[in-house]
Amino acid sequence: MKALITGITGQDGAYLTRLLIEKGYEVHGTIRRSSTVNTKRIDDILSKYEKTGGLTLHYSDLLDSASTSSLINNITPDEVYNLAAQSHVAVSFENPVYTTQVGTLGSVSILEAIRSANKDIKYYQASSSEMYGGNSKDKLNEDSKFSPKSPYAASKVFAHNMTTIYRQSYGIHAVNGILFNHESPVRGETFVTRKITKAVGRISQGIQSKLTLGNLDAVRDWGFAGDFVEGMWLMMQHKEPEDWVLATGIPCSVKEFLDKAFNLIDLNWSDYVEVSESYFRPNEVDYLLGDYSKAKKELNWEPKTSLDDLVQMMVDNDIHEAKQESVLLKEGLIEPTWENPVSK
Repeated sequence: MKALITGITGQDGAYLTRLLIEKGYEVHGTIRRSSTVNTKRIDDILSKYEKTGGLTLHYSDLLDSASTSSLINNITPDEVYNLAAQSHVAVSFENPVYTTQVGTLGSVSILEAIRSANKDIKYYQASSSEMYGGNSKDKLNEDSKFSPKSPYAASKVFAHNMTTIYRQSYGIHAVNGILFNHESPVRGETFVTRKITKAVGRISQGIQSKLTLGNLDAVRDWGFAGDFVEGMWLMMQHKEPEDWVLATGIPCSVKEFLDKAFNLIDLNWSDYVEVSESYFRPNEVDYLLGDYSKAKKELNWEPKTSLDDLVQMMVDNDIHEAKQESVLLKEGLIEPTWENPVSK
């Protein structure tokens, strides 16, 4: 089996790559031509499998439909996982054109390439809980109404709908995975959960004094990325292509996440956290909670990792990284790149 993953260097791409290689897949991934290509999340498996052909990276631009079509024709994958996106909601307000282009044209380029090359290729579209807009405190499922509140969410709704259209119109095995927030020790450091656990690590080592955040009352449904990529794969194996929500069904506010993280180093988060209006979104999404009952029933999927275990995993990792940073700072080998560093 061969799989093509767009966005392979991101959090989900890294976890999915490991899962597929464990299952015996030949994995291909796309990266953009850039002077700052970051393969850190997959460097260990890249060095192990690149020479044997188990993992191959390809330069490709999803906004170039000819390039996308050529890539799919050359690789002839059995499955395509479209994970590529400008995935930071706040940044989508600052750069709405690029966010929209990648989220919309990228997905259509892949779907059209599949339609032209081989309709038997299976397609996974990474949809998002942000599409719902957070207007309700009810648990949200596959039938809940979309009400996007950001350029990122709007682009995801478009890609979601186009995936459905290609499934219905051309008989392509195209599925939408509506994933609620999923985190890990390799989550991007600008996402609130990782920003918190990175700060906890650095504060514990005395190299950061404060943490600045936005809306502390926002409620999310946070799971572990490693569990969620398994759900992605299960969707592609299902006999009939459909849409599924992946979530934990457990609400947690940013304040509650702070509690869990700072308690692990026996500190009170309120002594270290400052709120800044600059970190609030122009259009806040206050509450997102998922209902994964369809995935449980049809895919036999459910989250395996508790939120407490997830927070522990992330904090342990970031304390370890902060210890390394502390040593390098003392030796003058690095300068702090984070907010509110402690002067030594």
